[in-house]
Amino acid sequence: MRIAMFYHSLRSCWNHGNAHFLRGVVSELTARGHRVTVLEPEDGWSRGNLVREEGPEAEAAYRTAYPGLESVLYRLDTLDLDRALDGVDLVLVHEWNDPALVARVGAHRRSAGYLLLFHDTHHRAITAPREMARFDLRDYDGVLAFGDVVRRSYLERGWIQRAWTWHEAADVRVFYPRHEVPRGDLVWIGNWGDEERSAELGEFLLEPARALGLSGSVYGVRYPEPAQQAVRAAGLRYQGWLPNHRAPEVFSRHRVTVHVPRRPYAGALPGVPTIRPFEALACGIPLISAPWRDDDDLFMVGRDYLVAHDGEEMRRCLRAVLSDVDLATALGDCGRRTILERHTCAHRVDELFGIVRALRRQAGARERRLGYQVAPSEPPRAAAGGGA
Repeated sequence: MRIAMFYHSLRSCWNHGNAHFLRGVVSELTARGHRVTVLEPEDGWSRGNLVREEGPEAEAAYRTAYPGLESVLYRLDTLDLDRALDGVDLVLVHEWNDPALVARVGAHRRSAGYLLLFHDTHHRAITAPREMARFDLRDYDGVLAFGDVVRRSYLERGWIQRAWTWHEAADVRVFYPRHEVPRGDLVWIGNWGDEERSAELGEFLLEPARALGLSGSVYGVRYPEPAQQAVRAAGLRYQGWLPNHRAPEVFSRHRVTVHVPRRPYAGALPGVPTIRPFEALACGIPLISAPWRDDDDLFMVGRDYLVAHDGEEMRRCLRAVLSDVDLATALGDCGRRTILERHTCAHRVDELFGIVRALRRQAGARERRLGYQVAPSEPPRAAAGGGA
């Protein structure tokens, strides 16, 4: 198939968690022989901040881990959709796009034969529905939502007729255990920003680290000076921006990591863990999470990772994992096994192709009712499971 994908950025992961999943899906599609074009805005917020904060050379950092992956930069006012989408079979448009682009691609779809899907990996469908109502999805074939609660929101609000749950997943070509000798106890990889979890980071990360006298590091961007001071006061090192593809080597140098979901995900979006647990479990590092409800049955609590319901329980869990080698090993092994069995980018591509085939069957049935039929155009590799 020929596939076009309009996403915020393939090149930059600066405060852009979807970069991991996008790169993994594109890598998987390309490995299967599909022709994939990723289009990203020339003035994208993530890429602009990456170059401004980290320097021009940082833009090319992802190519080390993803050789051959490239994107096409465009300006919305000069974008030629006839040229960009000539001959494509499938188009994906991510929700972190200008509503004007979403509407233009939808209008273009009316006179074209490709399938068109909207991909949502954010909480705004639940927490800011007025913002999401700006997107004109009338000409889209459906929505790919990264959690069932998000999928239901699209259907219940009447924004779309068809929606599927399409969770994020790990790119295990890049995210796998490195088996280095640990140099620190605890590592946290995540951005500060937006005050959506400042108190939670204090309770579940900084205070337990201080109380237990742990060594370790904190990586991420958008940490104001008071936040950096709080990290240092907890006995941890603030290390700044970390290219996403380097997370596995950083995990391998530490003995445990924690997950502290942002408030919207912990409260309003049960079943949506974001990409961080997928990354940690794929790398085989023991994971302890602040509370979130796994309503979509992605993992096995107590086997793949531990849950701490408050700061005191987080201290107990950290102490247990750091003092019990068998417990730490079992958590790392079970978590990675679950990723490999259910949550890789290959699984998600299989699910995507299942959706594509279902849409084509529906289109074929509709065409037969109208008295004509078009030739099928199946993907070169059949789906092999991993359903949503």
